[in-house]
Amino acid sequence: MSGNTEKLIGLAEEVAEKVLRSTKRLLPPVARLCLTSTFLEDGVMLCLRWEEQRSYMQSVWSCGALISGAVFLILLIGQLVCSALVLCRKWVCWACTGLLASLMLQLIVYQLMFEMFFLVRTLAVGGGLLLLMAEVHTQSRSMFAGVPSVAEGGPRQYMQLGGRVLLVFMFLTLLHFTVTSAFSVVQDAVGTALMVLVAVGLKTRLAALTLVLWLCVVNLLENPFWMVDELDFLQDFMRFNFFQTLSVIGGLLLLITLGPGGVSLDQHKKRW
Repeated sequence: MSGNTEKLIGLAEEVAEKVLRSTKRLLPPVARLCLTSTFLEDGVMLCLRWEEQRSYMQSVWSCGALISGAVFLILLIGQLVCSALVLCRKWVCWACTGLLASLMLQLIVYQLMFEMFFLVRTLAVGGGLLLLMAEVHTQSRSMFAGVPSVAEGGPRQYMQLGGRVLLVFMFLTLLHFTVTSAFSVVQDAVGTALMVLVAVGLKTRLAALTLVLWLCVVNLLENPFWMVDELDFLQDFMRFNFFQTLSVIGGLLLLITLGPGGVSLDQHKKRW
């Protein structure tokens, strides 16, 4: 039985490698577009609902129009400008830092720090940004002349580790662990196994590709915001989920492109 399982996994890895080889030039730009989609969407919605957002902040935080306007202007410019820089591959590390700051500011403004659903999804998007920073990060030169910098000891591998671990937080909101049907049990079991594989960096590319396919299906089925009336509050919730999920898909595509990094079981297996 175990031999058949290993053959099946080996076949899946071969198919995945062929797919990734044929799309290796397409994956990075698609990943960056997906990753920045939630920031672009939020920036556009801020423009369309400027007065509504300002009124919300004034009522919740009891602040004046000047402060609320300044906060949302920072969010608007920060998200749109930083997303554009990421897509143009200019000052990407600084742009990712700006997007991370925007995520933190949103949690504070909308008082979502203690809302577990929103918090873990925000952390997952942050994991994608860490992977993007790892993609463009160059190893700093050694402090001592003549001593080479060892790639595996550099900060990039820890960015990849942090990005991997944060990305799987998204799937905590998709697992229910309720025995309502055989399908839900299988889905929770498989989902948990894939999360663990990505987190520890074992068969990472295959696991990440499987999660991408799973998320694409779940996103289309659970978050079709375009089918909901604009006046329905549910549309805002579904749109938020849709673009945040799309950003996590972008992070997973980056993980597929980069690989798990030095701090992973895949890397240790190569040394063995």
